[in-house]
Amino acid sequence: MSRPETDARHMAHALRLAARGLGNVWPNPAVGCVLVREGRVVGRGWTQPGGRPHAERMALDMAGAAARGATAYVTLEPCAHHGRTPPCAEALVAAGVGRVVSAMTDPDARVSGRGHAILRAAGIEVTEGVAEPAARALQAGFLSRVLRGRPLVTLKLATSFDGRIAMPDGESRWITGPAARAHVHLLRARHDAVMVGGGTARADLPQMNVRGIRTPRQPVRVVLSRQSLPALAPEGPDHGPLWQVAGPLPEVLAQLGQRGITRLFCEGGGAVAAGLLRANLVDELVGYTAGVVLGCEARPATGRLDWPDLATATRFRLVETRALGGDVIHRWRRIED
Repeated sequence: MSRPETDARHMAHALRLAARGLGNVWPNPAVGCVLVREGRVVGRGWTQPGGRPHAERMALDMAGAAARGATAYVTLEPCAHHGRTPPCAEALVAAGVGRVVSAMTDPDARVSGRGHAILRAAGIEVTEGVAEPAARALQAGFLSRVLRGRPLVTLKLATSFDGRIAMPDGESRWITGPAARAHVHLLRARHDAVMVGGGTARADLPQMNVRGIRTPRQPVRVVLSRQSLPALAPEGPDHGPLWQVAGPLPEVLAQLGQRGITRLFCEGGGAVAAGLLRANLVDELVGYTAGVVLGCEARPATGRLDWPDLATATRFRLVETRALGGDVIHRWRRIED
């Protein structure tokens, strides 16, 4: 029997848990699971760094015998395929849960309704589609990799009020303030990989890592360049793997998708930003705008776009704007056709 208010509340809890996995679980989706029995949460879990254990397994282990007869709230259809671990759908059946509430069907061809079918075949009541819009937003990177063959792309621009990223001689530290710079590290931590162009890598020797925030998994550092790279920091506890890639941007993103990247954070430079925009590959814009005007002689945030007319330019819709220290952050999502 459907219990809309209760289901929505517990699914919201599961979604908050799932968000903890963003940036840490690729190539797997970030999933949350809450087990509720007689109105009390008896188990909860989220996908662990590296993608395993899965959320359902974590919640079942916490609940133990209390899982029998409980309702499982899961932000994505439980998996149905055998990989390094048994299917979560079978684990829920074995634990004796009485009902499963899922937010959305997993589009992965190895699952795609099979998890729900396993549960129903075992006599477990299944309710689908609870908080699906919120779940799809959280799974946007995973969905992009599975359905489009490439990661979700976030383009970050930190600029002056007039859209400049550096003085004519390249001086740019610091246009935005410490609060904005700290927020960038939070976004890096929620993405699987950080990408810059070769020119930026050679000129700035960027660290491309998460600092000031505890994270179990540093993002992959992707440098788009055919030329040799400078001596960037080696992989280790404070720096993720370094991947040098080259080629047309659609092909590069397809390669990253094949390697399991679901969420890509692009931080420059201007040529890479323009290339992504021209190819209509940017899914989200994140802008940090400072209250300083640098003038037309300063360096622009992007390279040439050469839109033939205004109607051709990619449009984004505003989803967030707020003050951040002495700056303003604004987030925009691409308007789909």
